[in-house]
Amino acid sequence: MACVQKLFRGAMETKLPDPRFAYVAPLYGQAKDVAWQYVTHYARGLGAIVNETELRADLPNGARIRLYGADNPDRLRGIYLDGAILDEFGNMRPSVWGEVIRPMLADRQGWAVFIGTPAGHNEFYDKWQDAQTNRDWYSVMLKASETGILSADELADARKTMSEDQYEQEFECSFEAAIRGAYFASQMRAMREDGRLGKVLFDPARPVNTFWDIGKTDSTAIWFHQNRGQHHHLIDYYENAGEDVAFYASILKQKQDARGWQYGQHFGPHDLDQTHWILPGREKVVDVAANLGLRFIVVSRIANKQDAIEAGRNFLSMCWIDAEHCKQGVEALDNYRKGWDEVAKTWKAKPEHDWASHGSDALMTGACGFVPEFVPPPVDRYSRRRARTSAWAA
Repeated sequence: MACVQKLFRGAMETKLPDPRFAYVAPLYGQAKDVAWQYVTHYARGLGAIVNETELRADLPNGARIRLYGADNPDRLRGIYLDGAILDEFGNMRPSVWGEVIRPMLADRQGWAVFIGTPAGHNEFYDKWQDAQTNRDWYSVMLKASETGILSADELADARKTMSEDQYEQEFECSFEAAIRGAYFASQMRAMREDGRLGKVLFDPARPVNTFWDIGKTDSTAIWFHQNRGQHHHLIDYYENAGEDVAFYASILKQKQDARGWQYGQHFGPHDLDQTHWILPGREKVVDVAANLGLRFIVVSRIANKQDAIEAGRNFLSMCWIDAEHCKQGVEALDNYRKGWDEVAKTWKAKPEHDWASHGSDALMTGACGFVPEFVPPPVDRYSRRRARTSAWAA
């Protein structure tokens, strides 16, 4: 409600011609459910014209306030904005801000407000951290234990019926609580506690493998991997959308030239054998890629998605990830979660298909397809593991 009021205040006070303001939620329907009632309430009180079809309010001074969904960022492109509210920003694809909304604010020197419930160390967390040290930003954290909006009895009852992580996230604004339903929560937590998420050095003596998830309208995601026996180093990550296989082949070549890599094996998902990617004619993706120098090992589809997720968990337990070069991929792994059925109030059998799916599926491609170059035999596995661990610590 406060953010909708800020939109109307900005719309009434601006001196610029034809001002435009937006309320953006992760889904278009979500924006309507959360904000439209407030927009219509204040709009009619100010004599504005309300357009129910476009979820838009036109004020008498020519200002316009409209609701959007981050699930369709192309609908936002091509316009300008004087101000924007990004609700539940942590559930949006990170590129929506940097590639779509932020440029829209530039011409008019507009403002933005990021609100939401913490859900781990994602883009929303990064914005919160930035706001703590940047004097040009304002930040406020509204914990239920401090605002007094909810009674002590209500909070005590909530604690009884929720897990500790759920309570800390929903009521106490904890960024450290595990994301509800996150598949890789324990593995990512252990990685941070063990110091395996940080700076990972490239080993020029070892080849760089790639793990892929491809998409036509969705994103294509690529992990760059080096194997060190039973350990796996993820040294880079790349994601983009709307490009063909030749484009990604050029990206791999650029990285090879810039960082001195020699590629090993390329692991792709089962749909590389199909023709649905952005290709002319009816050629298979795997054949076109081979002509470009990318000879894929096609990883067979695992019928039970849970088996692929379990393979990903096992793989992550042996991983070191470069936090800087794999930032977007780490966010995907942190946010890959079960789908929630609002009607049945239960977890769905399948994962939530959103922006976090692509990087996670790419990792599972590697987890299901890659075979380590060396696995110690049972008789000396323990001694070798100790030797390798000591060498790493040194």
